[in-house]
Amino acid sequence: MTRAGRYCAGVGAVAAAGLLAVGVSPVESRPGVLWGLVTGLLLQAPLGWWTLRAIGTDRFLTVWGLGMLVRFAVVAIAAFALMPRSRLAAPMLVTMVGILVALLLVEGVVAMREHSREDER
Repeated sequence: MTRAGRYCAGVGAVAAAGLLAVGVSPVESRPGVLWGLVTGLLLQAPLGWWTLRAIGTDRFLTVWGLGMLVRFAVVAIAAFALMPRSRLAAPMLVTMVGILVALLLVEGVVAMREHSREDER
């Protein structure tokens, strides 16, 4: 399987788990959980792919650093802008951060598989 295929499979698995979380969450929290899922996927999926493509290049640290800065900024803006105003903010933020962490793990697994020397033995 290619790097893109592994990453898409991982993103799909995380999205499926997120949809399951939406389904089992309390009814009043579902809109916030769904917003967190969608926001996390739309934010992390392209940033993760961008980082995976930069591994092994001179621009890797710049790409990784900018990606992390964007992730932190979106979470901070969402927390400070939404938290005082909406009862859906807490479920959204918890879900969004959970999705970001899960997709960072997918990114790490794909990168480790891509760049391991296990196949050379």
